[in-house]
Amino acid sequence: QVQLVESGGGLVQAGGSLRLSCAASGRTFSFRTMAWFRQAPGKEREFVAAISWSAGSTSYADSVKGRFTISRNNANAKNTVYLQMNSLKPEDTAVYYCAAKTPGTTWYSVQPTSYDYWGQGAQVTVSS
Repeated sequence: QVQLVESGGGLVQAGGSLRLSCAASGRTFSFRTMAWFRQAPGKEREFVAAISWSAGSTSYADSVKGRFTISRNNANAKNTVYLQMNSLKPEDTAVYYCAAKTPGTTWYSVQPTSYDYWGQGAQVTVSS
């Protein structure tokens, strides 16, 4: 049993910052990668960032590169992944989802279908 619980969403003005957290519990030893996706109304779920659970390697979507930072704390049973979002824009408004991927052919994927576990989502709204 795996559970992912996001927190930290909210309303912020353009140019502001927010930090999302995702607490993982259960079979976290099976994780290869943790990632953040987002989904705006009427749009498909899109990849935001990913981090290797053990090595800490990262990858970002071009739209957030230089503004968002993904990190993780998997020491001392913390099992939490973070998304620090700076210089937020109205187009960043979406529901943000935490996801976990077990080992596969690549260490990460931008396809939501490649991920095995999902959180319930956290709303981020950026006002102009």
